[in-house]
Amino acid sequence: MNKKIVWGQFTETGSLLHRLDPRTKLLSLLVIMLSFELLQTFATYMTATAFVGMLLQTSRIPLRLFARGLKPLLLILIFTFLYHVLLTGETVIWSWSFIKLTQEGLVNGTRIVWQIILLALLASVLTATTKPLLMAQGLEKLLKPLYKLGIPTEAFSLMVVIAIRFIPTIIQELDRIILAQQARGYDVASVTRPKRVFAYIPILVPLFATTIQRAEQLSFAIDARAYGTGKGRTSYRQLEFKRGDFAAGGSTIIFVLMMLLIRIYV
Repeated sequence: MNKKIVWGQFTETGSLLHRLDPRTKLLSLLVIMLSFELLQTFATYMTATAFVGMLLQTSRIPLRLFARGLKPLLLILIFTFLYHVLLTGETVIWSWSFIKLTQEGLVNGTRIVWQIILLALLASVLTATTKPLLMAQGLEKLLKPLYKLGIPTEAFSLMVVIAIRFIPTIIQELDRIILAQQARGYDVASVTRPKRVFAYIPILVPLFATTIQRAEQLSFAIDARAYGTGKGRTSYRQLEFKRGDFAAGGSTIIFVLMMLLIRIYV
């Protein structure tokens, strides 16, 4: 397993989160993400961080894997933080030439980066504790009412899960291409920074080619199995809510209520 990222990689540990119904995890994740709109004060951020930390511990997955999963977001986090610190706010706390560090920008940048990290960790927990096929089945069940409106929910669910599942596959292919280029004496790290953008072209071109080829092979495999749009397809394993699902749903509701009370009274 490629340990550089966690998104899209299922890791079996037999934890409580692994045994939950995928519908419970999808609905709980949606509710928790919506509750993040209440993140305003330091107390709400600490409460949300403690809750996400509890989920990480419950999954029994090593925390270092989740930390490695944040690496692809590092540039986005840095850019977001610097944008708010240097380009927003009016109260200047430090300046040098045309660069100004503002108090409001520092606070807003920290809040937004903190929130992005929490959202990324929640998404990592979902993909790491749910098998892709079960996630597709759960998403299909949740979107089933939309089928009456003419929306192909089965095909949409399969498309979403395949996209998530292909993330680690693409990263593995990227590593293979980089190693192959290095074996031929082509090392991007040795190229000067101004030219490094163009130096990635010999790597990205074969990556796009292999990705398209994999997508075509997958589409042929789906057609060969007469999957079609998925309409009327049955499942060997039927989903059902158990006690753990109701407990998880209750914990999510308690968390949202705590966030709401802290937002109002603190």
